[in-house]
Amino acid sequence: MAKFQPISESSQSSIDEHLLNFLKNKVNSFIKWDLVRFFHDNPHTREPAENIARFTGRDLKTIKQELQGLVEANVLESTTVSKVKIYRLVNDEDTRALIDRFMEACHDRQFRVEAIHHVIEGMQFSPRHDF
Repeated sequence: MAKFQPISESSQSSIDEHLLNFLKNKVNSFIKWDLVRFFHDNPHTREPAENIARFTGRDLKTIKQELQGLVEANVLESTTVSKVKIYRLVNDEDTRALIDRFMEACHDRQFRVEAIHHVIEGMQFSPRHDF
């Protein structure tokens, strides 16, 4: 498994371009990251937001927003059955392979450190400045 170098303000990302794009444009929050892990670990699941919130221990309103973001990013798809929106992983082989690569990379501590940095950077968190 490839090792990843820590990042600094002046260094380039050591994350593979496809994984970095996936992280910055699709899994750009910690909740989305958790949801992708959930669906990766349960690839055949088809569940409403209420169940997913319960399984992941997260707030329903937030889960609904993040699930919709993953639908818009073509990571998940949703269908309505008896007036209930059901979510599942997309069937696209390339997307599923990318998710597999992302989750495999997450086993590497240095990758996680850099990935966390990118998520925080993307969320536009900044250090607090007291004057």
